[in-house]
Amino acid sequence: MDALMETPAGTSELLRCIHVGLLCVQQRPEDRPTMPSVVLMLDSENPTLPQPKQPGFYSERYLTETDSSSTGTFRNTYTMMKDVTITTVQGR
Repeated sequence: MDALMETPAGTSELLRCIHVGLLCVQQRPEDRPTMPSVVLMLDSENPTLPQPKQPGFYSERYLTETDSSSTGTFRNTYTMMKDVTITTVQGR
């Protein structure tokens, strides 16, 4: 949440926006909500939101510790899993 906003959003509103965003990037286009339903989900006070499924593109980062034998110290290194997703664009 940005501290410079005039009226900061509440935590529940922020979590709802993240949840709706995850619904919009689901792997299968037919699982994604339509724009009118997105507007309704964001505008409603207490919407019932379905659980999001696997997103269309996903990669994980793993934090590993590697030993630097020359200095005898440990350093943190980020390693990324490189998964490729090919998406065919189809109109609704």
